[in-house]
Amino acid sequence: MNENRVRSIVIVGGGTAGWMTAAALSKVLGPEYASITLVESDAIGIVGVGEATIPQIGTYNRMLGINEDEFVRKTKGSFKLGIEFVNWGRQGHRYFHPFGNYGINMEGLSFHAFWLRLNKLGLAAELDDYSLNATASKMSKFMRPFDAGKSPLSEIAYAFHFDAGLYSLYLRELSEQRGVIRREGKITTVHQRSSDGFIESVELEDGTRIEGELFIDCTGFRGLLIEQTLKAGFVDWSHWLPCNRAMVVPCASIPKFTPFTRSTAQAAGWQWRIPLQHRTGNGYVYCNEYISDDEATATLLDNLDGEALAEPRQVRFTTGHRKKYWDKNCVAIGLSSGFMEPLESTSIWMIQSGISRLLANFPDRTFDQVDIDRYNRILIEETEYIRDFLILHYKATERSDSPFWEYCRNMSIPERLAEKMRVYANTGRTFREGEELFNNTSWFAVLNGQCVKPRTYDPVAEMMSVEETRNRLDQIRATIKNSADYMTDHNEFIKKNCAA
Repeated sequence: MNENRVRSIVIVGGGTAGWMTAAALSKVLGPEYASITLVESDAIGIVGVGEATIPQIGTYNRMLGINEDEFVRKTKGSFKLGIEFVNWGRQGHRYFHPFGNYGINMEGLSFHAFWLRLNKLGLAAELDDYSLNATASKMSKFMRPFDAGKSPLSEIAYAFHFDAGLYSLYLRELSEQRGVIRREGKITTVHQRSSDGFIESVELEDGTRIEGELFIDCTGFRGLLIEQTLKAGFVDWSHWLPCNRAMVVPCASIPKFTPFTRSTAQAAGWQWRIPLQHRTGNGYVYCNEYISDDEATATLLDNLDGEALAEPRQVRFTTGHRKKYWDKNCVAIGLSSGFMEPLESTSIWMIQSGISRLLANFPDRTFDQVDIDRYNRILIEETEYIRDFLILHYKATERSDSPFWEYCRNMSIPERLAEKMRVYANTGRTFREGEELFNNTSWFAVLNGQCVKPRTYDPVAEMMSVEETRNRLDQIRATIKNSADYMTDHNEFIKKNCAA
């Protein structure tokens, strides 16, 4: 055995980030490798508003060996096929960002190149008609994929809505069964090694010291270890993503809850709607330079689907990331590492990515700087790619009805995003860069949805005649509609398989 193997891991902070980390490390490393202790205090609240996910959460749950029906039942969850955006491109307009592809692979060229060609000629149906997820969402249909040959029913991409607090409790139960030790208490002091500043231990209010070799900071925005102790620094992106507050409130669940998240643009930001079995999650993400807190609260309450179940509460944030996600023997995961507003439901994915990257670059007690530098570079690049995708929603708009949207429409943007927008505006082409989270289908869905109209289309789309292209797209559209018709009602699927 490696004499320098890390034998003790201390996770500071619970919530979604802490317990996702504990569950993954205890599953992958096992109790023989290292002891894992999680320190949290019931007296310290958690943000706990992240209730919508993207399909990659399924990979994490399967890695833990979680039964999906049990998971949905215990978290009072529902299924998610994508996100509906309302009033983003312009007032009165809506579009769908679906999981999964549009149409099929067309002779090695992206489907949307052929759609753009027909659309230029006025011969294409609505883009959503070529997406199973978008079509099924409008019909409130859902089912899991199954072996159906070349049918779209073989590849249904989906994620979940769930109660984040219940998810944390579920993962805590799994973690403790696998040997994770939970310590209740508020940390008053962080002790560092005098020789190099490495963290040695954390001290609780009662004087107990908890020592460790690897510390993972899951303390949320305050970043107790990574920022307050190690002074990692912060990169502020609020000039590109100006929203800095969220007003949050649950409301009564509607009888027919939908298999998608809804994002509705408002005068100074946007409002989310996330349907769960027992309630609907709602929040208004806004910039306080353009609207008061009282006005934001009133807007939120005026646009609920049901009766409010609590008093609205406020979350304050700054969009950006730590200059170092990993410094010395401390790794920040979750909100302690940075914050991307929840517009595309990436918060839980960023926790998941931080965990998987840590396992791929797991240190021994030498904490070689080569591994640390690589981890930081990859996480920063990944965050920048997500940042650009989020900025696109604000920048690519025709709205000029409020000072907020005027600012967003006219703001300068990162050159990499500007290039993507120029390429699309020219030929309708979209590209996935390196290991970025969002693929070319997602970029196309949002660029088209935000009313960006390309000058022309990829010329290779003319490999087929207009008549042949139209016939192919008509067949695809009919197949999509038949597949959606075959699917089960979303509510009935939950009632039959995973009702809370």
